Amino acid sequence: MKRFTLLMQVIVVSALVLPQSPAIGQQALVVKPLIEKPLTELPPGPLFWRLENFPTLEAAQAAAGPTSLAAQSRGKAWLFTLGPAGGASAGATKVAEIGPIPRVTATHYLLRVNEGSGPPGSITSVHSHPGSEAFYVLAGESTSRTPHGVMRVGSNQGATGHGADTPMQVSSTGAVELQSLVMFVVDAARPFSSPASFP
Repeated sequence: MKRFTLLMQVIVVSALVLPQSPAIGQQALVVKPLIEKPLTELPPGPLFWRLENFPTLEAAQAAAGPTSLAAQSRGKAWLFTLGPAGGASAGATKVAEIGPIPRVTATHYLLRVNEGSGPPGSITSVHSHPGSEAFYVLAGESTSRTPHGVMRVGSNQGATGHGADTPMQVSSTGAVELQSLVMFVVDAARPFSSPASFP
């Protein structure tokens, strides 16, 4: 009985300290790149992600500036712009402004927008990025776990993530399938995503 109890203690402690990936049989959250753009410098001052909708993708592309990304997602034309707070594009419907996000220092940068989706219970492995991110949830609920705690973002809400190299694990925790947009500004000289573990 003592050996069994000791074995169970080892298993429980191991589960708490080892990197966590989706368990066997557990569905992985689907994360796909939507659009990206390289940059040599970032706008000065505090940085915000502005999300806007346009009637057409062509209109969004015409309004795009040097730190904007125009894309079609979930049946809508989007313009994602990294810059100061309070901006607006002519002809756009403003959806959200998220920030300020932690600044990144690098010689070259990559702006990227990913789509995240998955049924309730789907989850990513523990990972990190060489820069900052922001979330906007279209449907469902996204939960991010980091060494700083747990953050939940519900439908039609946005939030900033943590700075570069923060270990994190994202899961779909709502009652319906998660549909989200995740905006990044990262060091382009480093791998976009790396396996990580919680301290």
